[in-house]
Amino acid sequence: MEENLIEEGESSREGEVAPALIAIHPRDKSAVVAVGPELRVFDIERNCPISLSDDSGGPSHSDSIRAIGFGANGSVFASAGDDKLVKIWATDSWHCTKTVYAEKRVSAVAISHNGQYVIFADKFGLVWAIALGEDDEGQAPIDNKAVPILGHYCSIITSLKFSPDGRFIASADRDFKIRITAFPKRLLKGAHEIQSFCLGHTDFVSCLAFACPLDYPQGFLLSGGGDSTVRLWDFISGHLLHTYDFETQAGLVKSNGTEIKGCSAVIDIRASCDGSLIAVAIQSLHGIILLNCDFSSRTLSIAKVVTMEESYVPTSLGLSDLSKHLWMVMGVSNIPTLGTAMLLSCVRVMSSFWKDPSDSSVHNPVIMGDSEVPGGEKLLEKLQGSLDVAAEEATLAATAAAVKTSMHNLLIKKQYSVEKRELRKRSRNDKKLKQ
Repeated sequence: MEENLIEEGESSREGEVAPALIAIHPRDKSAVVAVGPELRVFDIERNCPISLSDDSGGPSHSDSIRAIGFGANGSVFASAGDDKLVKIWATDSWHCTKTVYAEKRVSAVAISHNGQYVIFADKFGLVWAIALGEDDEGQAPIDNKAVPILGHYCSIITSLKFSPDGRFIASADRDFKIRITAFPKRLLKGAHEIQSFCLGHTDFVSCLAFACPLDYPQGFLLSGGGDSTVRLWDFISGHLLHTYDFETQAGLVKSNGTEIKGCSAVIDIRASCDGSLIAVAIQSLHGIILLNCDFSSRTLSIAKVVTMEESYVPTSLGLSDLSKHLWMVMGVSNIPTLGTAMLLSCVRVMSSFWKDPSDSSVHNPVIMGDSEVPGGEKLLEKLQGSLDVAAEEATLAATAAAVKTSMHNLLIKKQYSVEKRELRKRSRNDKKLKQ
């Protein structure tokens, strides 16, 4: 009996897939795609692929990367994932300057606006901070080690974001919660000051984004979840301002040219530079939904549905501070149903994502052709690994199904028998790595 349980536990880990991720430099200087353990970087400014190098003395990523992101000024980039490594990169040379060992698999990462700290969350709900230099009080980093600063108490954290002014950390988890915490001035003291909880989602919270309109410099928080909603929050008070429910508003979405089938989770959200336009990726939707955000009335409304080919469902969205183009990637680390370990990713770019309010022309965002994207086919070959990915219809369809199953398995709590719980305790891989 135990042998069968061990085989089941091992196969469930082997069957996991990680979605491909995309991140864009705040000034549109470079684009990064993470798929499996690979980081693929293209220099848009110089129109050339980038080869990474590692000066940190640590190992390279050896398992799926689960989180990537640029700092506010684009000089620092971080990657982390299932191999329990957090790697920090200097983007002027794309050298890895620091490798930090986490105790558990990493699920989210963020960089402070001043570029002095990288924070990351592990699968047990702890948030850790890494100091890259001296803090505001002259405190230097401690032996290249991460310091625990807050916790969600055994709930997988799905997203981490710094507020627009850098004073707060927003953290979301699979237990429907969003926590707003004051970022500590001294890391060793931890982050004990909770500003608010944003409660209202009825399923896991999958993604967060801040919107910072000029008239409201404090900004607002947007969240998406497994309950098919995008919610707008006053994060300082924790007050829910508005909810856009894609399931109940399916008629509006359908009238725009497509249809959401059943209750589908929000995969990712991105806000334009002024917060007035929100891009939303949803499971089972072959395209992107654009929402208008009216901050004066505190409401969300549908603006447009941009449809794509039948097999394309984005797994991650990328947007720079300039908001010229919305970048999308679809891909996974492996596709169990096809019995292949190929690192598939397919990149799409939407032009004219955001239009300046002073511009009187018609706003018409469209999906660009391969030769029209910034960097052209040279960029696509680097980020995708091939120019022929879009032609593999069956593979793309299997990718969408694999990502949906993987998100459900990861974020929906499983019910185990006593015997299985004991087996999981004995066989889990939670030991600290030697440093």
